[in-house]
Amino acid sequence: MDLFIPEKLQDLARKAPFPLYAVGGAVRDALAGLPASPDLDLCAPADADDFSALAAAAGLTVHGVYKNTGTVNLSDGRTKIEFTSFRTDKYRRGEHAPCAVRFTKDIRKDALRRDFKCNAVYYDLCSGQILDPLGGVPEIADRQISTTRTADEVFSEDGLRLLRLARQAAQLGFTPSVECLIGAKLNADRIAKISAERIFAELTLLLHADEKYGRPYAHYDGLKLLDGIGVLCYILPELAAGKGLPQRRDFHDHDVLEHSFRTCKYADARIRLTALLHDVGKPAAYAETGKYHGHDVLGAAIARTVLERLKAPGKTTDLACRLIALHMYDLDGKTRENKIRAFLVKNYEICTPLFLLKQADYSGCKDDLHPCPTLVKWEQILAKMRAEGVPFSRKELAVRGNELHEIVPREQTAEILTKLLLFCALDGTRNRREILLREAAGLAKTERDAKEEGS
Repeated sequence: MDLFIPEKLQDLARKAPFPLYAVGGAVRDALAGLPASPDLDLCAPADADDFSALAAAAGLTVHGVYKNTGTVNLSDGRTKIEFTSFRTDKYRRGEHAPCAVRFTKDIRKDALRRDFKCNAVYYDLCSGQILDPLGGVPEIADRQISTTRTADEVFSEDGLRLLRLARQAAQLGFTPSVECLIGAKLNADRIAKISAERIFAELTLLLHADEKYGRPYAHYDGLKLLDGIGVLCYILPELAAGKGLPQRRDFHDHDVLEHSFRTCKYADARIRLTALLHDVGKPAAYAETGKYHGHDVLGAAIARTVLERLKAPGKTTDLACRLIALHMYDLDGKTRENKIRAFLVKNYEICTPLFLLKQADYSGCKDDLHPCPTLVKWEQILAKMRAEGVPFSRKELAVRGNELHEIVPREQTAEILTKLLLFCALDGTRNRREILLREAAGLAKTERDAKEEGS
């Protein structure tokens, strides 16, 4: 077992009048032969104030002491450390924070308050001895997850444990026991007691589960588990509504929900959330018309509702909705080049995530990892545009706004610059000052004539 303990902590453990233990993920991962965790959880049959004083004397930085829960947050400058006194917890059904805490000297009682046996193995920092009150060591060896008490009791206490089960099982590649799965499913509605912020945070970790220990497609496994235990329909009902909805067999091997999962499975890490929600408009479109036409626009609006409900960051929400609204563009690859050029200029700042989404969507249809034909076409057009010197932003235009003020009303400058960008999109050689000034004058005249005709 290879568990790194900072030198200051080792010194603290030797001087402490009580045994000091590492517990939780760091111990589990060390026993499983997985990469070391950057964080460390400690515990002891000791008071938070007593531990805090010893930690400060050992040269550790104490960031906060919370006497009600016996918790101390500290660090050695590199490792984030959390200490908790041995305790037992009492919960209001489903709520994440315990409503009552009692301190104890009994390590078994402390172990029983935890979620899974694999997270309830203790390492004595002074002696190097492993203490395993509940039998977590053999479960780690067998790559299994079971609860510290009956699964019904554990999941009914704290709804966040449902998401932690899916996320940790995915990250670790551990298999939950049958009792664990049944208990989770029976208590799936407890997720409703958890705040949107915590749900979004756990969902984000799950969508990047493959990055924790390098398990390919771990995030897909986590999503399947979330669906299997019935939690998905509570946190993402709009997405779960796609389960069983048929799709054209010539384009798809999977129903709407499974296609969404597989699009996320094959998606670059930067666009996983968008990939998961990219077809969230299909169930609503199907319910209304029996078809999926317009699901992209409808999906963008639904995705905004979902992400705002989950308290996702505004920029994340805006980008996801914009990508979802555009993901069907040129689906059959038959759109003319001139239109593609204009589209690429208009959306140049999001081309990278849009390309990633379209590739993931293509791969998720029939598990085909070959390049998406539409993207092959777009990349060729984009390369041609760059070779021509097509400007993709106003800054790249050969004229500036102040140069247009003599021929264009000031209030129309921004609009005219945008039109000049699209003018150049069709032919990069047009990006010359004299050509753009002439075009701007023509655009301004057209605008004046239209106003005079309408007055």
